[in-house]
Amino acid sequence: MGLFSVIGMQQAWLLTIVPIFGFLIVALFGKRIPRQGDWIIAAVGIFCLFASISIIADFQSFFHGHGFEPNGANVLSFEWINIPNYLLIEYSTFVDSITIVMLFVVSLVGLMVVIYSIGYMQGEVRYHWYFSLLAFFLAAMFTLVTTGNLLQLYLAWEAVGLGSYLLIGFYWEKQSAAEAAKKAFITTRIGDVGLLIGILLLWRASGTFDIQTIIGLAEASYFDSTYLTISMIFLFFGAVGKSAQFPLHVWLPDAMEGPTPVSALIHAATMVVAGVYLVSRMLPIYELIPVAQNLILIIGLITALLAATMGLVSQDIKRVLAYSTVSQLGYMFVALGVGSLSAAMFHLFTHAFFKALLFLGSGSVIHATHKQEISSLGALKNKMPITFLTFTIGALSLAGIPPLAGFWSKDEILLYTGEFGSVFYGLLLFAALLTAIYSTRLVIMIFFGKPKDSEAYEHAHESPKIMNIPLIILAIFATVSGFFIFPFVGQLFGFDDGFMGIVYLYHPHVFHLEFTTMITAISISLLGVLLGYFYWFYEDGRRANNASKWAPEIYNLFLNKYYIDNFYQAFINKFVLGLASIIAWFDDKIVNRSGIDGSAQILNYVGYRLKFLQTGKIPNYVLMMSVGILLFSFILLINY
Repeated sequence: MGLFSVIGMQQAWLLTIVPIFGFLIVALFGKRIPRQGDWIIAAVGIFCLFASISIIADFQSFFHGHGFEPNGANVLSFEWINIPNYLLIEYSTFVDSITIVMLFVVSLVGLMVVIYSIGYMQGEVRYHWYFSLLAFFLAAMFTLVTTGNLLQLYLAWEAVGLGSYLLIGFYWEKQSAAEAAKKAFITTRIGDVGLLIGILLLWRASGTFDIQTIIGLAEASYFDSTYLTISMIFLFFGAVGKSAQFPLHVWLPDAMEGPTPVSALIHAATMVVAGVYLVSRMLPIYELIPVAQNLILIIGLITALLAATMGLVSQDIKRVLAYSTVSQLGYMFVALGVGSLSAAMFHLFTHAFFKALLFLGSGSVIHATHKQEISSLGALKNKMPITFLTFTIGALSLAGIPPLAGFWSKDEILLYTGEFGSVFYGLLLFAALLTAIYSTRLVIMIFFGKPKDSEAYEHAHESPKIMNIPLIILAIFATVSGFFIFPFVGQLFGFDDGFMGIVYLYHPHVFHLEFTTMITAISISLLGVLLGYFYWFYEDGRRANNASKWAPEIYNLFLNKYYIDNFYQAFINKFVLGLASIIAWFDDKIVNRSGIDGSAQILNYVGYRLKFLQTGKIPNYVLMMSVGILLFSFILLINY
């Protein structure tokens, strides 16, 4: 391994430092560096992948007999700020089974996106700035998933948000991109305020930001139960915003205004799962709070259903995938809501690969046709065979078709949800059915049928190799990553068990094939594929058009995203801006003109009038003195 043999769990800080150096070099000097420094960021991506693998290998050496016993080898911390008897802030890193999953996902998808971007972004203005932002985002994301304390996590959380804002608004000269960046930034800030409040509440009661210490205190019943419940619900608000859960899900579809590789990195595999990571990290505490855990379950289920219905009617290829991402994140929160860390993290693991594949595949289609509306596409399977094959693998994995990765992880979530309650299980199955339908719809409308835009069809061509290689690699992972659930696969990599026996909360999950759930999940997925085939394959989707006309109210409800965006806009226009105008009037008329300017004008007026008393005539002064003496004497006589 050479250099990488010395990178272990205690050197996780390198995953922050190296991308930061790459960001600074390319941002400051990119225009003077050959190829504007894209090769530097590619080298950073390669380093991060191999360093992550080295850290995972070090983790594996301390994992024996279904247990992790690092004896402190997974922790590094030192004082950053120390105010005696009041505040101690540390820089710390912490590596466990949750961390290694995130490291592999972020580093692999990050590298694939960097390589893909070299072809996709070629010739773009601000080329070096784009690649430097990728490095900045990776540094922030690695910091977030390796930190051992909540304050450092919050700083990384905000840095991730900043990187997302800059990348979504990369084409800032387009008003739609600028508006989408602002919408993402403001919406996620709403959740971030809740996160900060939750962190401060936990610190106020415990006196520490260290995550493991806080978990230990909670398990020892150190906190008041009501206080802890409120703190953890506020903490969950942050996850709702960052992971685009209802009702703060509205920013993610609009974020598709950024470059497509950004969608693959930030809005499919890394940033949007930060909320899932946060809840997973704090799940031992949520397990102690039924109210908060039930809230996680309900929010996840609502999000999974709403987003699936919206993805069913959207015409923009990237927006369909965005709604799909929101829905799949809902699945992960459902798994956390029923207490299955293993199922949530496993779906996060597989979802990263097939969703990144789908976004990069959509980028390949857009790059070749300059069209994003699926109603303008069609018949591209022969023009773009590699893109067609890899995109189809990603779509089938999303639909939950065995033996692809999405089937295994979704099946685990359904299994644990079924044990929790039949109502939740049935609703989640319905969401799975919708997922299979819109996945099939997407493939059919893009690659089958007749060309709907002859100019786009004639212009279509297969993407260059530098874009196809990441597609092929991700397609392989979208195919085989689900097999990590089997113990023998884990044993091939030096572990004693599969994924469920490595990533768990209290006890390893013994994987077994539950045939009733498996057959149900397969049946639902196949039914969804058949329905998609039935409605959109024949006669260029005439049956689907007739179905939309049969129930136009429902169709318009889905198409207008349940009018949630309209409600928010009306709320802002009528209430927020109305209240702001009242406050602005009060600030201008009462505070500024009456209070600040008014007091100054009164003094000016008094001074102006008093100056006339200074006449310079001695008789006038004698008269005033006489009047004053008489008044003074009168007052004395009255008091006497």
